[in-house]
Amino acid sequence: MRNFVKLILASLLVLAMAFALVGCGGQADNEAQSDNGTATEVKKLVVGTNATFPPFEMQESSGELTGFDMELIRAIGEVQGYEVEIKHMDFKALVPSVQGGKIDAAIAGMSITPERLESVDFTDAYFDAGLIIAVHKDNQDIKSTEDLKGKKLAAQNGTIGAAYCDGVKKEEASTEVRIFDDIGLAFIELEKGGVDAVVNDYPVTANYIETTEDTNVMMVGEMFSADDQYGIAVKKGNTELLEMLNEGLAKIKENGTYDEIYNKWIK
Repeated sequence: MRNFVKLILASLLVLAMAFALVGCGGQADNEAQSDNGTATEVKKLVVGTNATFPPFEMQESSGELTGFDMELIRAIGEVQGYEVEIKHMDFKALVPSVQGGKIDAAIAGMSITPERLESVDFTDAYFDAGLIIAVHKDNQDIKSTEDLKGKKLAAQNGTIGAAYCDGVKKEEASTEVRIFDDIGLAFIELEKGGVDAVVNDYPVTANYIETTEDTNVMMVGEMFSADDQYGIAVKKGNTELLEMLNEGLAKIKENGTYDEIYNKWIK
């Protein structure tokens, strides 16, 4: 009987050791998988935008965020091993959100200006923009920037176009300036005759005219503020993120992806 008990105990001991070895083997496999997962792990980059600035950023009826900037930041994320999550928010909230760490970066046709550089850092410029005047096709009074004084002007909130309109008003107090959160609303007001001119980035105005059927909007004069450039904003002092984005931007320019995105969205 004693021998039988010993035999049972010995068998149980062998079984326990076997299970322990299997357990150890499983943990090692998990660790190997974890190691492999870590090596190929996709990190997340949370990016803010204001999707009211076609063709750079816009929101489809499905809710999808599309446009030049959206494809650009996703392409940078892909070549750098980042999953990109994009959040739509008010344009004026973008810089404070970057400063407060609510988002990692902001891309929204955002011009690199001395004022913004006091609050955030910018990547290398990824697009050369510039301002243009848009008027109703029946307007015969406005031909250049000199003709904007004393007129009813419209622009988008937070843009250099809005800053320019404010500058015109400072020079001539009779100038009226209306600011819209959505540039499309500014153009609609121009179509209706509610304002005399819209001052806005050239590629956005050109896109509106090209994609809007039966539009009464036309561009006049020469492009100005031609040194305006767009950049991706990051928290001041975050050199690691800045270098990562600049490196990714350089890669997609080198491999042709940037040109593909440009030719798709910019006409």
